[in-house]
Amino acid sequence: MITKSIPNMFTLGNLFLGMVAIMLAFNGKYSLAAIMVIVAMLLDGLDGRVARALNCQSEFGKELDSLSDVISFGIAPALLMYTISFQNMPEALAWIVTAIFPMCGALRLARFNVKPGIPGYFIGLPIPAAGSVLATLSLFHKEITAPYFIIAMLLLSYLMVSSVRYPNFKKIGLPRKALWFAPWVVAVAVLVAVRFPDQLTKLIFVPLVIYALYGIKQNIDRMLGKGGPNSHSSEKTYRSKH
Repeated sequence: MITKSIPNMFTLGNLFLGMVAIMLAFNGKYSLAAIMVIVAMLLDGLDGRVARALNCQSEFGKELDSLSDVISFGIAPALLMYTISFQNMPEALAWIVTAIFPMCGALRLARFNVKPGIPGYFIGLPIPAAGSVLATLSLFHKEITAPYFIIAMLLLSYLMVSSVRYPNFKKIGLPRKALWFAPWVVAVAVLVAVRFPDQLTKLIFVPLVIYALYGIKQNIDRMLGKGGPNSHSSEKTYRSKH
């Protein structure tokens, strides 16, 4: 019974950090708020791997994960962007743009839960990646003006509900022997993040953006026929099995 609860503890940790990020954003601690979203992404990546390593996946865990993701990677980053950059914009526009992001995230999660995907890929930008990009992007508010943030926020919203493929890295599993080190890894990540919030968040921003742009490039290459003979092999294999 306790073993089956371990993945849900990581998921609840993800949810907790999302709530902390929201409170930090409203208290003006923007760098720490962004860090909480990043660490929540780490926990989100661990819960599924822990569940597979312990062979205790469940529909309950799947639904809990989706509900947590809406808050940690949908609502929290959107509110962070709103508080840090949208306060001086026309109120209606700021509210609409802020609301669109978690709404698209919720649609992305609902589609993921009910629609079969393609092995090895996510269909649409995963909400943890989108939320983390938005959270870290908000820290550049001194260099980037609000209109560009709006464009970026709407683009990320579109990518979540699009058919663009992104590698899911699920083949990178977590050995059972390494499970007991996972909480320590999270604890160290939190300590480092709190100690160097500005430097770490802006450093993490780069690979996150590369991941988001990678999916767009792959989609363009596929539409232009540059994907090569293996570009459709996974989809054909998937269809042949269903």
